[in-house]
Amino acid sequence: MSKPAKASAGPDDVPLTWDSPLVALPRMTAAKLRDLHAAGFANVRDLLRHYPRRHEDRVKFPAFPSQPPSGSVCLRGTVVETKTSYFGRRCQFTLTLAEPSGPAAPATVRCRWFNLRYLPKILKAGQDLIIHGRARPLKKGGLVFDHPDFEVLETDAPDSALIHLNRITPVHPSIGSWSPRMLRRLIFETLVMLPDEPDTPALRAIHFPESWEQLETARTHLAREELFEMQCVLARQRARQTSGRAPVIARQQPLIADFIKALPFALTDAQKRVLGQIFDDLSSGHPMNRLLHGDVGSGKTVVAAVAMLGAVAAGHSAALMAPTQVLAHQHYENFRKFCQPLGIPVVLRTAARKESGSSDGPRIVIGTHALLFAPETVGHPALVVIDEQHKFGVRQRAKLSAQQPHPHVLVMSATPIPRTLALTLYGDLDLSLIDEMPPGRMPVRTLVRAHDKLDEAAAFVRQKLEEGRQAYLVYPLIEEGAKSGLKAATAEYERWNTLLAPHRCELLHGKLKAGEKDEIMNRFRSGDTRVLVSTTVIEVGIDVANATVLLVENAERFGLAQLHQLRGRVGRGAEKSWCILLAGKGEEEKLDRFKILEQASDGFSIAEADLELRGPGDLLGTAQTGLPPIRLAKLPRDLCLLEEAREKARRILSEDPHLKHHPDLRARLVFWEKQLFAGVA
Repeated sequence: MSKPAKASAGPDDVPLTWDSPLVALPRMTAAKLRDLHAAGFANVRDLLRHYPRRHEDRVKFPAFPSQPPSGSVCLRGTVVETKTSYFGRRCQFTLTLAEPSGPAAPATVRCRWFNLRYLPKILKAGQDLIIHGRARPLKKGGLVFDHPDFEVLETDAPDSALIHLNRITPVHPSIGSWSPRMLRRLIFETLVMLPDEPDTPALRAIHFPESWEQLETARTHLAREELFEMQCVLARQRARQTSGRAPVIARQQPLIADFIKALPFALTDAQKRVLGQIFDDLSSGHPMNRLLHGDVGSGKTVVAAVAMLGAVAAGHSAALMAPTQVLAHQHYENFRKFCQPLGIPVVLRTAARKESGSSDGPRIVIGTHALLFAPETVGHPALVVIDEQHKFGVRQRAKLSAQQPHPHVLVMSATPIPRTLALTLYGDLDLSLIDEMPPGRMPVRTLVRAHDKLDEAAAFVRQKLEEGRQAYLVYPLIEEGAKSGLKAATAEYERWNTLLAPHRCELLHGKLKAGEKDEIMNRFRSGDTRVLVSTTVIEVGIDVANATVLLVENAERFGLAQLHQLRGRVGRGAEKSWCILLAGKGEEEKLDRFKILEQASDGFSIAEADLELRGPGDLLGTAQTGLPPIRLAKLPRDLCLLEEAREKARRILSEDPHLKHHPDLRARLVFWEKQLFAGVA
């Protein structure tokens, strides 16, 4: 964006700055101001960080088409005729645009707008006009553009003064009553009034670039800055988490040795390596903040159990938090089995079940993430283990680190996250990776099929039930929606219950009461129930060795990483297991992206593929509540920028921990840290 001559600085000619309130901007009404405030915009800086969703090339002017082009086009011509028609309270404004230079009878197109009564005052015959939009054929011949973007070419104004056309044009996400066109004008005029600061040229270029190369240069510059701010927040949080004192928990305890000796399997080399890293932290006297990352079935829970037993042996309590009551109950049953012979009390704390326990001494407490918000039910455990870290974000970790005394924190995730995102999502944690599967695991055979193969899949499920196995049937919805076109667990349960009789089917989903869910899962674990018709409530942690078939309908509605996570519910015993992914009706063309699941069993390679296909999406949005948002960085493509930002943040904060020499950065970080710690005691 070449900077035109300065416009008025705003009301009362007060110079505009980055921190100026939005009311200082031109033509700002109370209603429009409310819409911007509702979107979280308080000042000029917030507005200019509302980046375009995309840019359109509106520079080239092809010859007027005789047939509808495949996409949007930009045309330049002369208005030869205008007409306003009224239909009751409705009106239609139509103009005919002629090609500026052509044969004696120049080609023409029509443009029309509905119920925009001000247009006849703006658009007149004889004007030169640029339009941009999609054309469609008229029944009587010719082409029409409905509601195209337009700009009048003034004879005494340079083309560089155009905002909407004859340039690489930004398309911003609309906000309330603000259309992309209105936002484009507002941002353009704001940038004209804004004085130059270090980031101003990049902001002008990200909104109004003069070339595609300039746009990419600006994106890279601003992406580097947003990643740097995020890494600074994470680095400061990491420093807070490790600066206090925490109980010393040594590994050399007879209780741990007895437990490992009693296991029916040997620990893998990866598990042993990770336990070494964990106990190095636990014995340091400083709070551990570590992410234990491993694929489905890699043995993370056993590693966590050893660490928790170490805390108990050292005279402290330990707590494990799970994302669902179903998973919390399963952990409780498993821990109780191996802790009872060792004389260690195990207590379950969920909304439906609050066992008080008979001991006030060291114990293991199992519950949901809700335990975090009711510390009186847990006491002050020396070690907190959080299962399924992707359900538990940075703000929640900050709440844990704010407790006194500081607990050691071990978070576990089976959701395969590429290193690119691990650096972004978990920059405040040390990382331990279990990259080895226990011996004896049967690989899961994955089959991707079209919707018309449902009958064959049903016959296969019945065959496995006849052989004594069990199955999961998974759907994206609990109940059918009016327009979704997706299958729902509730409706399909009735069909399967009839189809698979006399084998018992039950329905499991998140809206059931906790006690009902526990009873259903207990019947499935015991084998009384042979089939679970379910939503993704079974996605994490459910472990039933006899379940060997997983069938997912409307598989196109899930990401690759989530399907891999669901697939981990089978293949947990010695029998061969199967995962059948069925596309929804009419969605067969979306099956190609699932082929990697047929070929790959490694969750991390699958996660990389998913990231390439779908982008960081929910991973960033869910886990980063309170952190500076990622708007322009493109992961994993910008991994080098991320690593550069991480190193720069660590270097600056090690040299200047209180940022005395970086006041602007300190001010920005204070803002984001207020967001991060909102509600943290």
